[in-house]
Amino acid sequence: MHLKKIPNVDAIRGGEIHSGELHLTEHHIIFVFPTVFPDGTPPPPNAPKTREVYIAYPIIANCIFRPCPSISGRPSSIRIRGRDFMLINFNFSDEVHSREAFEYIRNRTCRLGSIEKLYAFCYQPLKQEKPFNGWHIYDPKTEFRRQGISMKSVDRGWRISQINKDYTFSPTYPGLLVVPSKISDNVLKYAGPYRSRQRIPVLTYLHSLNNCSITRSSQPMVGFRGNRSIQDEKLVSACFSASATVEFNGIETSAPETAEPSPASSQVDIRGESIETETSDTERLEDELIDGADSNYDSKTGKRLVYGAQQSNLIVDARPTINAVVMQAMGKGSENMEYYKFAKKAYLNIENIHVMRESLSTVIEALKDGDISRLPPNRELLAKSGWLKHITGILDGSALIARQVGIKHSHVLIHCSDGWDRTSQLSALSQLMLDPYYRTIEGFVVLIEKDWLSFGHMFQQRSGPLNHEKWFIVEKDAMAGATIQPGESDGRAGEAFENALASAKRFFNKRNNEGNPESDGDGVSSPPEDPSQTKKPAPGTPEASEATRPNEISPVFHQFLDATYQILRQHPNRFEYNERFLRRLLYHHYAGQYGTFLWNSEKARKDARATERTRSVWDYFLSRKPEFVNKDYDATVDDRQSGRERLLFPKLSDVRWWHQLFGRSDAEMNEYLDLAAARDERIGGYGFGSPPPPPPPNGTSRSPQPPGLPLSRSVLTGVESAHDALTPDQRAHPASLKHSASADTPGAFATNLAKIRDGVVGLDIGRGLFGGSSGSGGSESGSGSVGGGGAGGSGSGSGSGSDAKAAKSNTPRTGDGDGDGDGEQELADLSTAAGSEKDSMEMT
Repeated sequence: MHLKKIPNVDAIRGGEIHSGELHLTEHHIIFVFPTVFPDGTPPPPNAPKTREVYIAYPIIANCIFRPCPSISGRPSSIRIRGRDFMLINFNFSDEVHSREAFEYIRNRTCRLGSIEKLYAFCYQPLKQEKPFNGWHIYDPKTEFRRQGISMKSVDRGWRISQINKDYTFSPTYPGLLVVPSKISDNVLKYAGPYRSRQRIPVLTYLHSLNNCSITRSSQPMVGFRGNRSIQDEKLVSACFSASATVEFNGIETSAPETAEPSPASSQVDIRGESIETETSDTERLEDELIDGADSNYDSKTGKRLVYGAQQSNLIVDARPTINAVVMQAMGKGSENMEYYKFAKKAYLNIENIHVMRESLSTVIEALKDGDISRLPPNRELLAKSGWLKHITGILDGSALIARQVGIKHSHVLIHCSDGWDRTSQLSALSQLMLDPYYRTIEGFVVLIEKDWLSFGHMFQQRSGPLNHEKWFIVEKDAMAGATIQPGESDGRAGEAFENALASAKRFFNKRNNEGNPESDGDGVSSPPEDPSQTKKPAPGTPEASEATRPNEISPVFHQFLDATYQILRQHPNRFEYNERFLRRLLYHHYAGQYGTFLWNSEKARKDARATERTRSVWDYFLSRKPEFVNKDYDATVDDRQSGRERLLFPKLSDVRWWHQLFGRSDAEMNEYLDLAAARDERIGGYGFGSPPPPPPPNGTSRSPQPPGLPLSRSVLTGVESAHDALTPDQRAHPASLKHSASADTPGAFATNLAKIRDGVVGLDIGRGLFGGSSGSGGSESGSGSVGGGGAGGSGSGSGSGSDAKAAKSNTPRTGDGDGDGDGEQELADLSTAAGSEKDSMEMT
């Protein structure tokens, strides 16, 4: 092993300075420094004389080199920020040594050219890991057999299809697909082209107590012409009726060994009181909006009437409504509910990968001086980031899905754009809430293997293990030798106005995401990379497919782990694994030591022979299982006992910063939330002439609502049904979630679609999409077709084959009276948010 040693290096971390020696190997930075014991404290027996800090090259998110001539008397420095939020600054007395170190690190981080040069391909497991083979933990047939589906068991309405066994049907999907028994592979074949990348609706979870399902897919290819697919409609209908003729109470289901079977809670409201007391205002409003006039609540008492009596099958589009409109302008879009009359559709307000990346970048900005100072984070930036609001929204959407399946005995189909980012988040988290098995270590591993790895989350593109040149910065000569001070700029720059303008130009003049296989940005992407900072590999080469694209980096899996942490913190005895398990999993997601997260799909892992050439990350966790077991875990499942129910829901008002992950104390990260909550309570008390509520008992701190998410604010932004599509002027909304953006109301979808059409019809893109200038109501490409192409619009477009239906759709939907004034503003806001990416470094 090649080893480069650099003596006399000072490391600054957490405001503390340590002097030692820097060792640079092929795959790690190792800082070695003497062990220092407090004054007067004798060292323990066999105490090591030195300590070591390891930094894996792929974990580096940003590296700034500040050279300074040795004759100046000031040290040169290399400042490193890790994707695991580790911050450290190395000071060198010799400028030559510092420059050599920087080039050495850069060459082994962002200039490898191939993932096969990562540590995972030469890693030799420790003795304790050798007995394990994490690649074999997940077997799809075994997992679906656990759910009650196999060729040898009673037909529960589902079958295992081999249509994708060689990955030719859908390269980003698993090899085994579970589909309704009454749907043939021939129907699947014809339904495929209607879904983006042929990611058709398939089963991911079947609830053992009521045979209700969670299926997932990508967006439909509706387009401006309102295309439809009879085969897709038949497939979705079959997914939502697969259990209609199955008497699930008489079927013996294989419950996980880690928990006892729950009583027949799906028949009677045996835990009604706990549900009534724990249902928040937001959840109640969501249920009323989905149920329409058929509310499950007593109008006088507000209590839930019957546990699961009302079935309301749901298509969940995870995107903000306006983002779905944008995708429809690019030939994709969302379901026209006239053709899916057996269900309703709910829009969530979960933002795209670019918004989430920017949110985390703002968090990093608030923490960026953690290496040289112990000052608390910048609380204004923490609040401005919106990170907690995003986490709360993801939890809210997942809980909505879990309630539909576990309480309302309904089926749910989830999709976003391509169905591998937000869809994976919602699908996995809702199953975590529904099934105690996934709260065990083994079950959580299976959940990640199934809903993230096999269903094609783009781990390679979202994490960028080969790093990027733009994340390595050499300060200008004018800055050389300057002393690093807390709060000093670390190279970030960006002009919001120019970014927004550039985003708008790209939106109207380029359909750039359509040909990008890794894009899930809802049609709006962040600013292009500076070509002067990058050296792009030749197109078509393996290096090109593996190269990191900073605009495709996003903390999608990180958000899933953060949301899991929130539920674990709120229910500390319901999970077998502890907080450190999640934190170490995030580290190894980026570190490149194991092969699990290095590829984008199941097919890519098999093509690369990952199981033969690399070790699984689960070897690490299983060989050290005692370190990750929650000592307070209670595996008992009893729906008759409060706190031990099978279903588990998050408290949306109790979402806090994952302070351990950011290397800070709870007070440093969350104290400002407590102060804000106390202030709001006082103001609220004065406003209504009543005293503020008493402090919580036992001296515990009150967990406040995350900033920007009022109690009446929900991630649910609208619900559509076939009735809404056919009678747009007769809709009655039983509840209002009071969103400030009118573009999120269901009726505004078609209205905003018409506005986009008017905005682009005079541009070059308009001629291709609309067939010329703005047409009349009777034209297939005119405004009537726009109304039909919307989600929930009633027009048939090119695929309906019915003149009567086409005529019926020639009046675009106008929403419910509040969709006209603010729709354009929301579109502008979307461009601003998506286009505000800063030009320097990215943090995944």
